[in-house]
Amino acid sequence: MPWDFWFIFVVLGVILPWRGRTRIKKLLEKPSVGRMERLSLYASTIAFQWFMVALVGWRVWAHRFTAAELALAVPRGTRVIAAAIIGTVAFVGLQWFNLRRMGRSSRAASKFLKALGERIFPQTKLELLSYIALAMTAGICEEFLYRGFAIAAFLRAGLPVWGSIVLSASLFGLAHLYQGRGGFAGTLLLGTLFGAATIGYGSLLPVVAWHAGVDLVAGVAGPRYLKAAAKPEPVVSH
Repeated sequence: MPWDFWFIFVVLGVILPWRGRTRIKKLLEKPSVGRMERLSLYASTIAFQWFMVALVGWRVWAHRFTAAELALAVPRGTRVIAAAIIGTVAFVGLQWFNLRRMGRSSRAASKFLKALGERIFPQTKLELLSYIALAMTAGICEEFLYRGFAIAAFLRAGLPVWGSIVLSASLFGLAHLYQGRGGFAGTLLLGTLFGAATIGYGSLLPVVAWHAGVDLVAGVAGPRYLKAAAKPEPVVSH
């Protein structure tokens, strides 16, 4: 594997998780988070993700990856579009149900997510608009980085298909380690499913729609169901 790909994977698997956990820990240590802090968090995340896409796009172009390898080609027919629409509806429903379930739970993990949600989910219309831009960015950028690029790079390096899917999903899980062990496990499972779908459909279109839908629901339903925040002191250790 080329040295520049190794560098990208170090960023995705080490630097990004460390950066995310550090930022979230600081937010949890605060009694509250204001509008400008949330807007700054959204804006900096959007900028960083598009920067990573530009960097990776430059390097895959230099190594002559094809659109098909990166799952950027959209196959003809309605199969992929139908999968994107039907899957989005299903994932949106599941995410909504899961957030409502966590809002009613008194478990420590749910208390942690309530404290986290109070600090990062939008509270005003302006914040919601910014969060929508963040959700769309995450759907496009993260799927390109973790499904399009990562799987293609691992396959070129000689890894088997399922090994490439699981390894890319592990990187995806590490990027969400700031959500705690449950967040890592959930995104690992989701990343594996998204990776299998990317290989199966030969396109990122369905998983981009699914991912954006899940994040959008979090921003809309999260403030509604995860509003009884726990004190930050006991949850920082999770």
